[in-house]
Amino acid sequence: MPPAARPPLAVLFACRSNAIRSPIAAALFSQIFGRGVYVGSAGVRKGELDPFAVAAMAEVGLDIARHKPITFEELDEWEGLNFDLIVTLAPEAHHRALELTRTSAVDVEYWPTADPSAVEGSREQRLDAYREVRDQLLAHIRQRFVTQGTGNE
Repeated sequence: MPPAARPPLAVLFACRSNAIRSPIAAALFSQIFGRGVYVGSAGVRKGELDPFAVAAMAEVGLDIARHKPITFEELDEWEGLNFDLIVTLAPEAHHRALELTRTSAVDVEYWPTADPSAVEGSREQRLDAYREVRDQLLAHIRQRFVTQGTGNE
């Protein structure tokens, strides 16, 4: 994927239920870019915010406890899908984003990201899966957006 000349002005992260991966990615992205880039998150279906996602983000000083999962349709209804880039983290979200953007000039990128809620075991083993997803998303965000420069060179 060739890096863009400038970072996008508005980025949407999307996954299946907007309960784990996309809110984690949006919070990490916001931490890096602050108010310089608008960021949102949505899901194909509305889920319940996952407490393990909240715990994994709290470990890095980010509070996502007030996140309210929303669907693509709700987001479109409330504020529109006015994003330069939609980053999809699950196959269902990728297909939905491609359907929704068929007639618009929105870039859609697919970052395959495992669903940590599928991991079973002790609380610590399960939390490790969420940490791994968090750290992978952070690395991907840095690789995709930070290494290309922020326009202040």
